[in-house]
Amino acid sequence: MLEEVERWLDRRSWSVADRSLDRILAAKRNTKVSVVLPALNEEATVGDIVAVIRRELMTEAVPLVDELVVIDSGSTDRTAEVAAAAGARVVARDSILPRIPAVPGKGEVLWRSLMVTSGDVVCFVDADLRDFSADFVTGIVGPLLTDPDVDFVKAMYDRPFGDTPGQGGRVTELVARPLLNLHWPRLAGFVQPLGGEYAARRSLLERLPFPVGYGVELGLLVDALHTVGLDALAQVDVGVRKHRHQDGQALGRMAAAIYRTAQLRLSRGHLVRPWLTQFERGEQGFEPRTYAVDTEERPPMAEITEYARRRVA
Repeated sequence: MLEEVERWLDRRSWSVADRSLDRILAAKRNTKVSVVLPALNEEATVGDIVAVIRRELMTEAVPLVDELVVIDSGSTDRTAEVAAAAGARVVARDSILPRIPAVPGKGEVLWRSLMVTSGDVVCFVDADLRDFSADFVTGIVGPLLTDPDVDFVKAMYDRPFGDTPGQGGRVTELVARPLLNLHWPRLAGFVQPLGGEYAARRSLLERLPFPVGYGVELGLLVDALHTVGLDALAQVDVGVRKHRHQDGQALGRMAAAIYRTAQLRLSRGHLVRPWLTQFERGEQGFEPRTYAVDTEERPPMAEITEYARRRVA
């Protein structure tokens, strides 16, 4: 590990217990905090997450979160209804920036969320978390409120796979961590580089391009490094993350999108064939299934006319 990264780990890696809630609230002052949950068919978990944030972080006694928004990206279940009943403002992905046709993908939802939120600090939380704790929010928002030199904070945590501890995050270990260590070794200290729980200053997020799909976490991390430098990045240990796990083939598609995101940032060169073929056993033996790899990226939000007009207004 680079000496710079070892120093960074000592300086910019914390535990949620390192900042009391009272200290965070005292530092908040006039800073507005928005929490965004990107959601697609998450009726089983989104309501509990919203309820915890409303109950523990949006009260007169604890006014940490000013805005709680669920961006529904086309759910076919009761995600929107459950989230609204629990107290979130629910916005349909396709209603945001209708001039630009929406494409499927998590990064697309996160990018559009900047148009319908107003917080100086924006905190992203995945909507499939189980046994959710408010520490996921306070942990990653805290450094942004207490340290003006920090611009981007990722949560780190244990990721059990079923009942087996420490076996989650398969794409992280097989794809993202090798890529970062080999090509961006200054980011080798991040425990969960692909984790969906992170917070950043709007002033940074609006300057970054957003890969529309699964590559969004790696893309934002790499681009934040180049934009503000390693010392402006941090991570906070928030304990254990329990969530729904993807099957092996979905993980393969995720890995391909992440590789594509890395490849773009390495060379901005031409991808020979942006497709991934996987195999499933059928009646006639193994049958190929081919999927397009996410290759589109959204430009920095600061370049979008509607966003610029909103800020002037």
